[in-house]
Order: sequence, then C-alpha cells, then structure tokens
Amino acid sequence: MLMIRQEVMAEFEIVLTQIPYVGGAASRMSDFFMRLIGFMAIGRVLRRHGVSLSLIGEIERETYKAQLLTVPEVERLASGRQFMSLANQNLLREQATKSATASHQNEFPEDFVYDFVEPGPADKFEIGIDYKACGFCKFADRHGDREILPNICGLDFDAYATRGIRLERTQTLAGGASYRNFRFSRLPSD
Repeated sequence: MLMIRQEVMAEFEIVLTQIPYVGGAASRMSDFFMRLIGFMAIGRVLRRHGVSLSLIGEIERETYKAQLLTVPEVERLASGRQFMSLANQNLLREQATKSATASHQNEFPEDFVYDFVEPGPADKFEIGIDYKACGFCKFADRHGDREILPNICGLDFDAYATRGIRLERTQTLAGGASYRNFRFSRLPSD
C-alpha cells in the first residue's frame, strides 16, 4: 500500500507538469483541471498494477465522493444554488461564447469548448451545456490516458449530486459522440 501511494505521488508530480494552461482564474475550466487531474495519476498507477478499469473507476468515484463530502452540507448546497442561479447562468452563457471564439481556441488550444443550451418548453432541465471539445480528452490523447478517461467523466455525477444538482448526460466525447451533453436540474430537497 505504501509503495502504491508513493507511486501515485510521483505520478502526480508528472501529471502536474503536463497540465495545460487554459486561462487561469479567467477560465472556469482551470479549476476542473486542478481538482480532477490527480485522478489521471491514480489511474495510471493502478493500470500499471493490473487493476481493472471498472475497479479504478469505482475507487476514484468513492475517493472523490468522500473528498466532496468533507465540505459541510450547508456549504455544498449553497454552492449548488449558486451554480443554478440566474447570475451564474448569465456567466456560463458569456463564457461559452468566449470559449467558442477562434482567438480563445488559438490562445488556449487545450481548453474546453462549449455552448450554453437554453431549455425549450418541453425540456425538464434548467441549464444545459454542450461540450464540443474537452480538455481532458485532449490531455488523455496527448499522454496516452485514453483508456482511463471514462473514469474521469464518471466523476461528474457525484460532483453535482453532492451539491444538490441532478446531472443528466447521455453521451460523451470520450465515448465517441460529437459533443458531451450536460443537463442540470435541482434535486428535490428533503
């Protein structure tokens, strides 16, 4: 166990040097890279030790969920309400427009590119985001992590559920779709 922990920490140092710069604090996606990139290191080490991809995914999801649950529920739910707020929706629209511009894509080619999706009259979601390009997919392709990439995608559900948000997603770029569709709605409160 100690040996694997040391290997993960050494791999984490490598992964940190591989993270692309996608705009720092000006980009909402910088935070996602910083919070989730360590799971690439864990996945790499566990794969070298012959651990199955499904078990790696389970370990990573349980680890991430335990980490998320260290934040008091009041704070997590407040964060979820802030994410779902009209002010944040306006910010997401603005950032989506910026992410899609050629100048942004040229300046930060490893960043995510996404569109804000307005719900239609028959839709049951409040916020929609379609990712047309994924920074994690680009990272995985560049560094040979494609097989562990779906485990990173699986972390999204717990990340939002712990904040009182339901995420529905039927396709991913990692799974070969032309875009990844995120649909967010509030979970019913107890």
